Amino acid sequence: MAEVVLFHHAQGLTAGVVAFADGLRGAGHTVHTPDLFDGRTFDSIESGLAYATELGFPGEILRRGAAAVSALPAELVYIGFSLGVLPAQQLAQTRPGAQAAVLCYSCVPVTEFSPTWPASVPVQVHGVQGDPIFVDEGDLDAARDLVAQAPDAALFLYPGDQHYFADSSLPSYDPSATALLIERTLALLAR
Repeated sequence: MAEVVLFHHAQGLTAGVVAFADGLRGAGHTVHTPDLFDGRTFDSIESGLAYATELGFPGEILRRGAAAVSALPAELVYIGFSLGVLPAQQLAQTRPGAQAAVLCYSCVPVTEFSPTWPASVPVQVHGVQGDPIFVDEGDLDAARDLVAQAPDAALFLYPGDQHYFADSSLPSYDPSATALLIERTLALLAR
């Protein structure tokens, strides 16, 4: 079984993020859900991003992500939801021992953290084909570049136009897309 760290999105560590983690736990995996927002959750992406900016986005989010795993074993799978992709992707690219990465709703250019994606780290990127944040803000392009260069990478696009499709506590939740995301994540974790 894998040991996983799941970093939450800009609305915080919501009940839906915890429910997603519980789905992975139910399959026997150990899943850590660090709270990068000190217990705060937000009603909108914008208010959560405003709080992240107050904290010192992106630097403080990356620092908190690294601090959250400092006492954990090196052999981790990193999962990030949107804002949480930043620490997940950085750690997958730079922390020795990374086992895999699952980047949901976002992706940044590989060169933000290292010259290339580590060849030994499988990666999946999941996004919605009509999500204006994922498509119009460069994440889809970054994901395509990542998949083109990484030896073990996959990009999965889901129908729809919502950003946080796998958070069951939000109106944007899409149960069928989430079921596929969980299935694909569990298949990666089983490797």
